[in-house]
Amino acid sequence: MSEATLYERLGGEEKIRAIVTDIMVNHHNNPTISPRYAHTKKSDAEIIDLVTDLIGSGTGGPQTYQGMDMRTTHQGMNINETEFVAVLDDILAALTKHGVGEREKMEMLAIAYGMKGDIVHL
Repeated sequence: MSEATLYERLGGEEKIRAIVTDIMVNHHNNPTISPRYAHTKKSDAEIIDLVTDLIGSGTGGPQTYQGMDMRTTHQGMNINETEFVAVLDDILAALTKHGVGEREKMEMLAIAYGMKGDIVHL
């Protein structure tokens, strides 16, 4: 029998959407990165939909991510290391709130960290 995908171990789309929603709440409450959201062209609901699809498609779920790639999305934003770490902290806090296991937390953080080159200092 094959091992469950990360998508399945996270609890599927409903649980991932709840986690992403809490990540957005954390971002808005995080003084290091909340100013970034004052100038976004997309609503929170649109961002939550896109990130839910991104995570779903990247963890073995049936979703198809149809947003821009990370480099294009973050080009010109000049996000710094401190802001990137703050995002990782917000992700970890949301995963913890939803009772995600340590293994899954580490896998999610590894995925997020793997995108660093397409997000930071662009």
